Amino acid sequence: MATLLIMSTTKSIHFVQRPEGNPTPDNFELIESDLPEPKDGELVIKNLYMSVDPYMRGVMRFAPLGARMIGGALGQVIASKNPDFKEGDHVLNSAGWGEHVISNGEGLTKVDPDLAPLSTYLGVMGMPGLTAYGGLLVTGALKDGESVFVSAASGAVGSVVGQIAKTKGCTVIGSAGSDEKVRQLTEEYGFDHGFNYKSANALEELRKGAPDGIDVYFENVGGPQLEAALTHMKTDGRIPVCGMIAHYNDHGTASPGPVNLTEIIYKRIMIKGFVVTEFENLREAFLKDMAGWIASGAVKYSETIYDGIESAPNAFIDLFSGANNGKMLVKL
Repeated sequence: MATLLIMSTTKSIHFVQRPEGNPTPDNFELIESDLPEPKDGELVIKNLYMSVDPYMRGVMRFAPLGARMIGGALGQVIASKNPDFKEGDHVLNSAGWGEHVISNGEGLTKVDPDLAPLSTYLGVMGMPGLTAYGGLLVTGALKDGESVFVSAASGAVGSVVGQIAKTKGCTVIGSAGSDEKVRQLTEEYGFDHGFNYKSANALEELRKGAPDGIDVYFENVGGPQLEAALTHMKTDGRIPVCGMIAHYNDHGTASPGPVNLTEIIYKRIMIKGFVVTEFENLREAFLKDMAGWIASGAVKYSETIYDGIESAPNAFIDLFSGANNGKMLVKL
């Protein structure tokens, strides 16, 4: 039997205006609505954490106005009339930014709160972690002992990419947007070399960190860092393209691109984009490996957590100024 819900209303964030350039609070609206009891076959999830990710900016170009803002969340079942889920289960869902979810069970993933902290299932144990794992090892075809460059290396994906590469005996270089984040890369995450892309010359830094060249460039940014990487890539280098955050807020203007694409030809460089859904078949192996790496200290993680659903738009906006350290989350 489902437990009667004590709370009769719930809040959610809806996407109501397309941004022109950087997103602003006006693009969002906080809506309060009734929270119904579940029907037969349904369950109610109380979200505990919501995910905030750069890819959401791209979705805002075509997502329907007025809909709940897209995004993943981690919550707990508080009422259920679905035999596959019981009250107390912790589940991942992709119903968007909201305090509660009414679900028929489709698309939900149960998680083990004893395996890792709950918040990590939206970060290092979740989509960003799997993105790093598959993007580096599958798309990037990483080999032990290679040289790896990661842009946006202090972010939720980039920081994990670099640490996975270190478990494979690689030399790892990372870029970040502040001296403090660069310090964290080298002193906490074990990167061999780091630089502040706002003040340093990327090509000079790559030559310092990997004098013989780069085998894999894990691309998160685009622009001048991609140009520098192309110049310093080794023959048969690989560039898995996870994102290009430097261009997400371009509005009606051409994104500046590298002027040295001919490097691809003679160095036989592979550039390939990917999305995390390609790696769903790796989830079991990923969770086992990542849980082991976290337990051993081989992979460390950081989280930036904003409080309350009302803070979600600001958390998202702050992504694009680099305000986050590691994974950006909203705690409900």
